[in-house]
Amino acid sequence: MGVYSREILHGLCALHPEQRFLWCYRPHRFLRGLGEKVPRGCRRRLLWETGPPGCDLFHGLNQRMPRRRSKRSVVTFHDLFVMSGEYSTAEFREKFTRQAREAAERADLVICVSAFTASQVAGLLGVESGRLRVIWHGVHAPETPPPLWEEREPVILHVGALQTRKNIVRLVEAFEEMPREWRLVLAGSTGYGAAEILERIERSEARARIEVTGYVTDTRLRDLYRRAKMLVFPSLDEGFGIPLLEAMAYGVPIVTSKGSALGEVAQGAAILVDPVHVDEIAGAMKRMASDAALRAEVISTGLSIAGRHGWQEAARKTWQVYQELLA
Repeated sequence: MGVYSREILHGLCALHPEQRFLWCYRPHRFLRGLGEKVPRGCRRRLLWETGPPGCDLFHGLNQRMPRRRSKRSVVTFHDLFVMSGEYSTAEFREKFTRQAREAAERADLVICVSAFTASQVAGLLGVESGRLRVIWHGVHAPETPPPLWEEREPVILHVGALQTRKNIVRLVEAFEEMPREWRLVLAGSTGYGAAEILERIERSEARARIEVTGYVTDTRLRDLYRRAKMLVFPSLDEGFGIPLLEAMAYGVPIVTSKGSALGEVAQGAAILVDPVHVDEIAGAMKRMASDAALRAEVISTGLSIAGRHGWQEAARKTWQVYQELLA
């Protein structure tokens, strides 16, 4: 959500410098936001639950809406996995569900980041299809051409928080079946269920070949995408899966799950597996490592998909939703 918010905010300002934008921060994030440079034509405001006064349109970027209605309003839904799975505490699930229902009721239109998320918003929140608009997340193309597969290191990369939903315990178990020259890099901070994941990593027979980076900067992440020979992302539930698009843009072949939004995003640029079967994950990694023709096909398809889904395109389509309401 942080990546999405930053890209959409800056993208809209770049596309429409003639407009005035208010960037609204909740009180506990306002001081942190002061460190970020704001484009010309933008101002900062505190966002209270009563909402900002005097706006022609309000866009809730993270599936929440203030109580006061603006003249027109849009909300973006990224996923509803908190409602659909056991990936959080009961208290957080109750709070999230209440906020999601309120946001869906208050917004004139709902942007969903994938067709899968749109189906969840319709099914779990009862939003009619006429109020739903699907706009994919985006990606930035690398500044220089990415290395060829043969020039990369034998690294299997996973990008995302160490949490139950990301299915990392099964990824570690599958990685233990890979040849000894391969390494596994888990890039991301800790989340719900991290203690169990870290304990399983410590017990792994391949522990010396597993790197847990913690949070990584954008610069470090770009470097990892340039070095890795494979992205393995066997998540149990995703509303989109930004690491898939990022890997595609960097020419990294992908192994990912069949379910949720991941098959929709991968579109032939990955080997799809059942994420609950360790042997399928392991077999897909071995096949990707050994099948040059398959790798060439998924890399080419991925580069094509990433080329059609830049962040500027996401901002342009978001502006079209605004215009639909303001016409």
